[in-house]
Amino acid sequence: MKRASRPQAATSLEMAPEDDENLRIRNYLLTMAVRLVCIILCAVVVPYGWHTALFAVGAIALPYIAVVIANAASGRRVTTAENPTLAQLEAPPAAPEDDAPTVIRIAERPAPRPEDETS
Repeated sequence: MKRASRPQAATSLEMAPEDDENLRIRNYLLTMAVRLVCIILCAVVVPYGWHTALFAVGAIALPYIAVVIANAASGRRVTTAENPTLAQLEAPPAAPEDDAPTVIRIAERPAPRPEDETS
C-alpha cells in the first residue's frame, strides 16, 4: 500500500457511505409516498377524466423512477480539494526586537490575614 505524501484534507473527502445511504433511502421513501398519494387520488377523484389518467401514470411510473434514483450513486462529490492555506492572510513584518528576550515575572503575595493587620 502506497502512502500519500500529504494527509487527505477533510474538505475534499467524499460523502460518508452511511450518509449517502440515508439520503437515498429518504429519497426513495419520499417518492413512494407521492406514489401512494397518486393511487389514493386515482381512486377517490370522481368524475374520472384526464386527471385520473395522470394519477394512474404517476402510480405506475414512480416505482421505476424511485428505484433508479435510489440505486444511483450520489453526485455530491468534491472534485477539487479546497486549500485552506490560500485563505490565510500573511502576517505583517515583525518589528525589530532587542537582542535580549522580554521576560515577564509575576510575583504573587499571599493575602494578608486579619490578625496581621491589627498589629
